[in-house]
Amino acid sequence: MRLTTRWLMWFLGIGIYVMCLGGVFYYNLFKWTFDEKLKTEIIDKIKMYAPPLSKGLMGNSRVMTFPEYDVMQALIKDERIASVLYLSRSGTVRWHKDTRFIGKSWDEFQKAIPPATDAITQAYFSKHPKVRPVPNESFYEIAIPFTARTEIIGIISVLVSKAPADVLVGSAMRKYVFGALGVLFLLGLPLYFFLHHYVVSPMEALQDNVDNISLKTFDLRFPPRSDEIGGLVGAISRLLGKMKLEIEGIVNRDRKYKEAEQKWWRSLLNTIVPGEQYVIVVDENNNILYANFELAGGGEAKNIHLLDVVDSQQQNLLRLVGQAFETPNRIVEGETVFRNQNLGVKVLHVGDTSEMSRTLILLHPKSGINI
Repeated sequence: MRLTTRWLMWFLGIGIYVMCLGGVFYYNLFKWTFDEKLKTEIIDKIKMYAPPLSKGLMGNSRVMTFPEYDVMQALIKDERIASVLYLSRSGTVRWHKDTRFIGKSWDEFQKAIPPATDAITQAYFSKHPKVRPVPNESFYEIAIPFTARTEIIGIISVLVSKAPADVLVGSAMRKYVFGALGVLFLLGLPLYFFLHHYVVSPMEALQDNVDNISLKTFDLRFPPRSDEIGGLVGAISRLLGKMKLEIEGIVNRDRKYKEAEQKWWRSLLNTIVPGEQYVIVVDENNNILYANFELAGGGEAKNIHLLDVVDSQQQNLLRLVGQAFETPNRIVEGETVFRNQNLGVKVLHVGDTSEMSRTLILLHPKSGINI
């Protein structure tokens, strides 16, 4: 997986995770804020109408006054208020949208319509407004007592819908999601360009330069940098330098070993092989290590292959060499034409492994010698 793809997946994963955590926090914050705002607004609205309501309760405990009636009409016109229950000091229903309950006692009303919560009871005993959520419904019951000289003279209870607050919460959450996505995009875009410009592109250029390294020079051509990528380039360059030294050392050892082996074969074969006989020594790759005669191009054997010396007229010689490979450490004898001479051939292949083996080819007059 590419680094940019992996970074993008991590960035999106972390961004979405943070968005979800923030969403949970802000949802509860918005919900609490708008719920509290809804409760406060309803309580303040009823308190605003408290003077005419208190005056009516103190003046006539049985019949509502016109100001009180106007207040009830204003409350039920509020879209947030689902129902209103208005109780007098004696506990009778002073106003309800169902007129058949007006004038009934609180006990009779409870039997017909059980209260949604205990808000009225709690407001009566505490003499303070009480708010209770209606179980399994999207409503609050808000009960507000009216007092005169610390005595309860009446209670008004309203059933308030949480739908407007939920609408506000939904709207706020949508704005939050769009805002968070915008922030994620605006934050990710410069980070992506930074990653691509300062990390990915230099690494791709470094990869191309590494692919183009010549095994002869081991030169890494990359512009100098002072950051971590520059440090990586320096480490690769040092590694290439060490590899170059190692390879040069191996090549030098191989060359010295080959030169020493050629001297050894020259000294040995010059001693035991007469001058009228031809001898060739080849390595595991059939490159000629030593020959006691001048090869094509002049000089001694240096990076010359056996096939450069043996042409198509010496098929018998090549066949004998093949037989010697098949029967190592055993002399294979035969005849061939070499340098326009009819000569006897003795071939000996020695070596336990294909990486280190030598083949000795002796071409002699048919009277020959033994090896």
